Amino acid sequence: MLKSFSEIFDALRSRGTRKRMVAAWGVDSHTIAAASKAVEFGLVDVTIVGDENLVAQACKEENVDPAIFTVIHNPAELSSVAQAVQMVREGEGDFLMKGLCSTDKFLRAILNKETGLLPPKGTLTHCTALEIPSYHKLLFVGDVAVIPAPDIKQKQIIMECLVKTAKAVGVETPKVAILAATEQVLTSQPATIEAAMLAKMADRGQIKGCVADGPLALDVAIDMESVNIKGLVSPVAGDADCLLFPNIESGNVFYKANSKLVQGVRQAGMLVGAKVPCVLSSRADSIDTKLNSIAIAAMSV
Repeated sequence: MLKSFSEIFDALRSRGTRKRMVAAWGVDSHTIAAASKAVEFGLVDVTIVGDENLVAQACKEENVDPAIFTVIHNPAELSSVAQAVQMVREGEGDFLMKGLCSTDKFLRAILNKETGLLPPKGTLTHCTALEIPSYHKLLFVGDVAVIPAPDIKQKQIIMECLVKTAKAVGVETPKVAILAATEQVLTSQPATIEAAMLAKMADRGQIKGCVADGPLALDVAIDMESVNIKGLVSPVAGDADCLLFPNIESGNVFYKANSKLVQGVRQAGMLVGAKVPCVLSSRADSIDTKLNSIAIAAMSV
């Protein structure tokens, strides 16, 4: 099991072959900087689809040699996104990365029923990986960015995507904490009822490849002292690999609280559920977060 992004970098280098990343409208300095580090570290090979003049300008700003990339000139943002998606769809890349293009254009291209990357009846969700200095391993969190108020079926899909991603970095049997405000099952809090149902579904093999428990409050999901104080008996509590949040508000606040208040935290984010992973990070995210996101996506293909 890989417990840090540095270990993930080492694992990718040890494979001996690089995955191929296609950056859609990758014309901004943050994308260029992260992509260049990924190439420099031996993680991936990179193709950038976008205006070659803007790519050259961003490379100059970041002191990057554009020759380390394959640059496909396309001066139009919308067209370049569609072209990048088509390249991945046709097997010319292993995964996709969002550049400077707007998220709605990126998503529309992925979700296009005729030319996109979403399988029939598929569901797209967002998986976040966190390396928090005070926690003893990586945490995989969902959904903080795409599905606002998931119903129980969508929660099952989010959970399965979290498990799949955790397994990709060597977690043999991920432990999933299905979160709510309390460990009690209360009719006044529907999230607790759905959490209990999902946990039972995992117990019976309807959700495969993991150990799950819920409802669990956040403290007992990740802190063994809280578990002992509360006298909770659980195969997951205090040692969770994955956190399934009840809605986007709680998940997003957790993600941003970590990014702004936790010193030394490292993060990654990608879309899961399409035919390939799609790196999707916020415009406000750091170069390090984008680099980590590339690494997680490369591990997942």
